Amino acid sequence: MQNIKELMAAVNLPGLKELLAENRQLANEGIPYDDKNTTKAHPLHRICDAVFSGIYSDEEAVEIASVFIKYGANINGYELIEGKDTPLLAAASLHAEKTGILYIENGADIHHRGCSGGTALHWAAWVGRDKLVKKLIEQKARINQRCIEFTGTPLLWAVHGYKFAGEKNRYHQVECIRLLLDAGADKTIPNKEGSLPFNLLDDGDTELIKLLK
Repeated sequence: MQNIKELMAAVNLPGLKELLAENRQLANEGIPYDDKNTTKAHPLHRICDAVFSGIYSDEEAVEIASVFIKYGANINGYELIEGKDTPLLAAASLHAEKTGILYIENGADIHHRGCSGGTALHWAAWVGRDKLVKKLIEQKARINQRCIEFTGTPLLWAVHGYKFAGEKNRYHQVECIRLLLDAGADKTIPNKEGSLPFNLLDDGDTELIKLLK
């Protein structure tokens, strides 16, 4: 019989349901990343890792995560500890946009601050996932919350992710910036170095200059 990680990788939903029905504790039992990295993380987090790694699609991740939730997976993973990522933060930072929306709809804590002290809104803005940003705004995420490490707002993170995280990370950050501004994001809040979102731009960023000047 396949183990839980193998069932997840194969998107074997019937097999997952059968295994979790027999042992519901597995819905919250840590799973290693792979054979080399044996550090364990909550299954709802590992689902997002697999999306980022290309093992399966975001849509397939939603199906898998829905099974885990049905059989008792804690939507926030383990204990909420500042600086530690929850499954929602994993989804937001690992491009698992639809999975993140599923977690929100099932009661995930949207205000928790994980890696670098950023919230799900920070991370979704940084990777340019506008649908997740929109969902978080609708759920009253704190628009001008500053992260711990850089004291940057989600707006500043969106600009930084667009400008400095490489082509692979460039997605819908411009739309995220529009959404944040429409929701009341304050473009005059600097980070710890005194930089405003506008200060990260150069002459070629004409679209963002119009939005942020």
